[in-house]
Amino acid sequence: MRYEPHDYQEYAIRFIRDNPVAAVFLDMGMGKTSIVLTAVMQLIYEEFDVSRVLIIAPLRVAGTTWPEEIRKWDHLEGLVYSVAVGTAAERTEALKADADVYIINRENVPWLVEKSGIPLRFDMIVIDELSSFKSWQSKRFRALMKMRPNVRRIVGLTGTPSSNGLMDLFAEFRVLDMGKRLGRFITQYRNAFFRPAKMNGPVVYSYELLPGAEEKIYERISDITISMQANDHLKMPELISSECRVYMDAAEKKKYRELKEQLVMELAGSEITAANAASLTGKLLQMANGAVYDDDGSVTVFHERKMDALEDLIEAANGRPVLIAYWFRHDLERIEERLDKIGIDNERISSPESIERWNRGSISAGLIHPASAGHGLNLQSGGNILIWFGLTWSLELYQQTVARLWRQGQESGAVSVIHIVAEGTVDERVMKALEAKEDLQAALIEAVKAEVG
Repeated sequence: MRYEPHDYQEYAIRFIRDNPVAAVFLDMGMGKTSIVLTAVMQLIYEEFDVSRVLIIAPLRVAGTTWPEEIRKWDHLEGLVYSVAVGTAAERTEALKADADVYIINRENVPWLVEKSGIPLRFDMIVIDELSSFKSWQSKRFRALMKMRPNVRRIVGLTGTPSSNGLMDLFAEFRVLDMGKRLGRFITQYRNAFFRPAKMNGPVVYSYELLPGAEEKIYERISDITISMQANDHLKMPELISSECRVYMDAAEKKKYRELKEQLVMELAGSEITAANAASLTGKLLQMANGAVYDDDGSVTVFHERKMDALEDLIEAANGRPVLIAYWFRHDLERIEERLDKIGIDNERISSPESIERWNRGSISAGLIHPASAGHGLNLQSGGNILIWFGLTWSLELYQQTVARLWRQGQESGAVSVIHIVAEGTVDERVMKALEAKEDLQAALIEAVKAEVG
């Protein structure tokens, strides 16, 4: 695909090229991955300034998003990458490969530095989600600091660098500039810009900014930092649509094909039967989502790919509210269970009271069924991120649901609509039908024909 960057993307690319240390704070959906890869390509093959780049990212982002972006754009052809995720042996093999870019998940940074035995000959590091290094006490922070002095270039990416307050910036900028701007030690930073807020004797529970400290912090980091919000660079109200792809393993794909081709399969001791073509499509959508009703009406869990992706997307939102659209009841129950497990407060948006709480900003994750997202339901005051966990064939219901956030009066900026799509499944056909704005029944019939035949 031909890459035609927006003006703000061109500016960000130049900023990364011109600044060996760069903090790039971009809203979700503004193309930060393509921006960085374009800058990397230019630094390697036009300026000959770097030769080995290490990209540190969340696990599934490292394994899928970055490689997909490299393969997606025509101008990145020739950029050789190696993905270092998986077992220790697989990571070691990937890091020994001859490549321009090495991609590793953040959890394995301590292993890379302290146990891998791989020579750390990287002249550029890219940290995707810099906010995941906001703890100066974490193992990943300490490990990265060991290799940081030997790296000439570094880029930190995030949409929300200080979701818990400006105290977060210390560790993030310590990684970037080794303490040049905000100090080498947390006590220096606290004493310079904060004072105790809540105390019990000598024990300090929280801090508050000193008068004028916020402006001073911004001034100190301004030379290496750019911050861009979607509503500053995109016409409002703007709709940013994207896909988050997940991938089933070989065994899961085999089961999926078995049902698709034979209309019956056995899964975890339960029999799954599709009575007809329409039923088949519904079963395949369920399997793409990760769970399916068996012939007795019980739920059999198939995989957790979408659930893991949802967790990553919520983390990337860094505290901003997200609206999650589901289709099957078992999806709702599994989502609620996962969100409860990771400590994300959630609520079904199904009553006037829940709508009011959402618009007040009191719900971190709102759960909504497209059939209940009718005309006139205003949710734009509560957030601007919509995640489609399960897709619907109905163009009308799809558009109604999106319009709950993408409408006049949206207060949070451009609306980001993210579709979690299982690769190689009926999800892809649903997306094509929605994008082409095909009639519901015509799209369903055509898709069923393709799936069956």
